[in-house]
Amino acid sequence: MTEYLLLFRNASAENGYLATSQDMAEDMPKWQSWIGNIASQGKLVSTAPVRYEASIIESNSITIGQPYKESNSVLVSGFLICKAESSEEVEGWGRNCPILKYPHSSVEIRPLIPFPTH
Repeated sequence: MTEYLLLFRNASAENGYLATSQDMAEDMPKWQSWIGNIASQGKLVSTAPVRYEASIIESNSITIGQPYKESNSVLVSGFLICKAESSEEVEGWGRNCPILKYPHSSVEIRPLIPFPTH
């Protein structure tokens, strides 16, 4: 099996996520069900939402406190690492991800390359 990284992207406000506390409370059962489906198959490796605060290190500078935002104010709001037999299997899970209810949201799926062990 291959490990895959899923990056959850969502639109943001000026200094935070657009989702309200009520949105998050309403979404929690959907996320638990969606993640639980992957976990029940023994294919969940790790998952977590990410805090808004960030540090960005570039070759000549460091920016503290603000995450990297794409030009349309979309940023990574969480991740999931899973195992799957194929990218099609992961794409099937991604199509049902609860984040897709929000405008400008997306799930990016990237296969991981294991580091050599010797």
